[in-house]
Amino acid sequence: MAVQIAELRRCPTCNRWGGKRNLGADGFSVELDSEDNRGPCREGPWHGSPRGPRNACGQWLRWVEIRPADEEQKPSPAPMAATVPALASGTPSAPEAGSG
Repeated sequence: MAVQIAELRRCPTCNRWGGKRNLGADGFSVELDSEDNRGPCREGPWHGSPRGPRNACGQWLRWVEIRPADEEQKPSPAPMAATVPALASGTPSAPEAGSG
């Protein structure tokens, strides 16, 4: 099975592509049958024409089944610390008498 990555913006990863495909286990890639990897463009600039895994256009829309790429890069939020940050000297400084 051929694999397409959404970041490449090829027709099989577009929401307007009408061919047979399966979402990869990672949620970001698209798996195609190497024997049947062409499908029609639906409502795009190539409307009705058969498009394959190497085709692309300027009106690509991410297939709704594919997770957005930024989800892959989001770090897990760190737990909130309940402590107050320590000062450089370790103790707060008091204002000097007679200044001001």
